[in-house]
Amino acid sequence: GVWDNLVAASEVRFSRKGTDDTIIPMGKAGKPWSNPDTFRETVGSAITTSTNMGTSDALYFANRLLVFNTSCDARRNGQWDGVPWRDYVGAGKRSNEFRMLLSRTLTTLLVAAKDDKASTRTIGNMGEQFLGNPLETGNDGPLDRLLNGATNEAWIDPWVNRLRELGVTFVNAEIRGLELDGARISGARVVDSSGAAQTVEADHFVSALPVEVARTLWTPEILSLRPELAGMSQLTVDWMSGIQFFLRRRTDIARGHVAYVDSPWSLTSIAQGQFWNRTPVTGLGDGSIQDCLSVDISDWNTPGMLYGKPAKECTHEEIARETWAQLGAHLNDRGELLSQDDLHSWFLDTGIAWDASQKRNTNADPLLINTAGSLALRPYSHADSLQNLYLAGDYVRTNVDLATMEGASESARAAVNKLLEVTGSDAPRCQVFTLYRAPELEPFRQLDIARFAAGQPNMFDV
Repeated sequence: GVWDNLVAASEVRFSRKGTDDTIIPMGKAGKPWSNPDTFRETVGSAITTSTNMGTSDALYFANRLLVFNTSCDARRNGQWDGVPWRDYVGAGKRSNEFRMLLSRTLTTLLVAAKDDKASTRTIGNMGEQFLGNPLETGNDGPLDRLLNGATNEAWIDPWVNRLRELGVTFVNAEIRGLELDGARISGARVVDSSGAAQTVEADHFVSALPVEVARTLWTPEILSLRPELAGMSQLTVDWMSGIQFFLRRRTDIARGHVAYVDSPWSLTSIAQGQFWNRTPVTGLGDGSIQDCLSVDISDWNTPGMLYGKPAKECTHEEIARETWAQLGAHLNDRGELLSQDDLHSWFLDTGIAWDASQKRNTNADPLLINTAGSLALRPYSHADSLQNLYLAGDYVRTNVDLATMEGASESARAAVNKLLEVTGSDAPRCQVFTLYRAPELEPFRQLDIARFAAGQPNMFDV
């Protein structure tokens, strides 16, 4: 399965311009949450020793994590979801190092979200996993894992083959609308690859479309049955797309992810060659390729350093040159880690298309951003008022409250379970998981239920 094709990254690197980089090992350590004081001291000292941050800022941030980790669900949903992450951590009153690392970079690493818009509930939930629990406790292995080969070969193609073995037929078509018969979807209007239009009839329909596509299908008649779907029109999407640099020499940047803290385009990268034992990089292309540096561009709206333009307004060639320059400005200020002579070629995400008439790019694959207050706008997978429609996608309400494949997978499991329930099937249900929460802090979360109901702050929120 896909899980078996995952391999662990042993470190993460925070690269800075003009100063020493920080490399943090990823692995097991002692428990920081045996009590609140230990939590604050352990997390605070870890931040202080691994960054250039002062003790006061580090301990303050550790306390903000403690506040969230000891908050009950009602407070997370009713209070923290409506607060932007930057306001929650008080970034405006802290040091520049604090703002760059714990406000801006943290949200960039998790999702292409700006810290002044991202929901504290979302970032806090993920922070509870990534910062409060990097110890392989309550999960099924190392914190940071990657596929051992190209995504199609290690994931997509095996699944397609398996589904075909089970009798699934794949049809290439574009959906144009849904037809309604009472409280049921009776058909889907599609246009196939030849341009022919037809209506596909079925007993049940699962929409596994991204939010910006799915919401175009909700007619007034559908919304009258499921009015909560109207909130999807207010959900925010943004750009987080990748570019791959194929290199003639193996890189030695990091044995894991790299965050380029000062990069205008909020870059992160991973050198794939060290992880690809299933489909080695050296077997690709003309035979001279030795590594693939895969880079995510998370900020497409801030002007770059070479051309003074945001990525949205750069040609594909300019995007490649600008991204390469920003990487070099971080990695080559203490010696050359990235050489122009090693660059063989590059490949930009095919979802990015240049519109010559508008002199800017379009993006066919934007990413859902969980902005402050957006939880109330997100629907559940199914509602009895529209009997045979099931929603699957990272915008559906899930325990994994983030635009990730884990969140999409959980929503699909929920859709399948609902379909089995509606049809009265006795087939086994899909397993659904919850995120880990330190049991040592559960008594404080229980106390917080009464405090929140009484309008009082979390007991550590001082």
